[in-house]
Amino acid sequence: MRIAYLAAGAAGMYCGSCLHDNTLAAALLKLGEDVILAPIYTPIRTDEVDVSEPRVFFGGINAYLQQKFPIFRRTPRWLDGWLDNPKLLNLATKNAASVDASKLGDMTVSMLRGELGNQRKELEKLVDWLVDEAKPDVVHLSNSMMLGLARLIRQRGGPPIVCSLSGEDIFLEKLTPPHYEQARQLIRERAADVDAFVALNNYFADFMADYMSVPRERIEVIPHGLDLAGHGQRQPSANGAPRRIGYFARICYDKGLHLLIDAAERLAKIPLPRREGPGEGFPTHPSSTSPNPSQQQQTPHLTSPLGGEGPTPPFEIHAAGYLGGGDRAYLAEIEQRVARGPLAGRFTYHGELDRTEKIKFLQSLHVMAVPTVYRESKGLSILEALANAVPVVLPAHGAFPELLADTGGGVLHEPLSPDDLAAKLAAMLADSQAAAGFGERGRQAIVDRYQAETMARRTLELYRRLVA
Repeated sequence: MRIAYLAAGAAGMYCGSCLHDNTLAAALLKLGEDVILAPIYTPIRTDEVDVSEPRVFFGGINAYLQQKFPIFRRTPRWLDGWLDNPKLLNLATKNAASVDASKLGDMTVSMLRGELGNQRKELEKLVDWLVDEAKPDVVHLSNSMMLGLARLIRQRGGPPIVCSLSGEDIFLEKLTPPHYEQARQLIRERAADVDAFVALNNYFADFMADYMSVPRERIEVIPHGLDLAGHGQRQPSANGAPRRIGYFARICYDKGLHLLIDAAERLAKIPLPRREGPGEGFPTHPSSTSPNPSQQQQTPHLTSPLGGEGPTPPFEIHAAGYLGGGDRAYLAEIEQRVARGPLAGRFTYHGELDRTEKIKFLQSLHVMAVPTVYRESKGLSILEALANAVPVVLPAHGAFPELLADTGGGVLHEPLSPDDLAAKLAAMLADSQAAAGFGERGRQAIVDRYQAETMARRTLELYRRLVA
């Protein structure tokens, strides 16, 4: 089957959607399918072998200029092609600040208007390539912000269209009036132009069915799958070495690094929970035969005491992940807070990590926490931690309750509660045997159900149904 997968680049950032799209395309190629992974807006960035096309369609520079300056809506294609050069796009976005949705409302609306928007020329070039050159059996859009592309593809007699759902609501909810209302309405209208949607979990499928006003049965749930090469068991630390609490995600407010620091400051003052046996203080893993499945969505209870003074195991906070220009002040504020508080000398930011460095980092951790402020829709870094038998402590919202109910790889804490996060971390540090059990259950679940080949085969089944 010939598949045209249109993947939205993220302006030089390691992005969960880009990582997912590249992993899926590579797995489909390994199955012998004919896949064209075509970057849209900017080149994609991945820490695996990049299987995307060297050409960028609907380049971000052209799209922006055509939005702001009408003359660029009539420029010749040779000039557009020069502005779409991947090297130029990478240079233009190299030191870019984080995307500010409040400043991109008009362009977001225009892109969703598709053939009626200011970027019609770019859309026509893309559709010409799809219909006349690529000639795919199916087109896959990487997120619903690209729904404006679908109608012209259909009008030109294109193939079935699939659209992934990948957390775009976080951006849309930051748009300001009137662009927010306009964008929401356009997404509802343009959703009718695609044949099927794909979400990584039931939580986000349910959420987006309501958000886009589409029937839930039009959304297929296909969990993310990892290329497990290099992943494995975490590396035991030397006796007496501080326990390592990890954070692996983009360094920004939404991902909640500040909440982890807040919890860690409390953790330094929490007495260890009393142990009377393996797993004392931890919730039991949700059973598939539980009489009340809804309980799997609730925050497990830990009896760890809070307050008072007492010893805790020596611990450190180790963070890694992409840092955009707009979030450098956020990290600087955290580092200043650490330097003058109880965590002085116990926080390290390791920067961006390539694949080898990432796996080594994860395998060095005793536990990982990513206390997101918003309701996470993907959680790819959590799957990577579990693939290395690292137990996790996560907020009880978004996709996380569903993920932990399925994998058994950790515990939940009350969202936005540093106190409860500290309590769960305290119990995890106090009982290394129980923590190892969480990690091993998580690792086995990844091996059984979250491999890239499994994801690719299920996606291919969807494509075949649509083509048939």
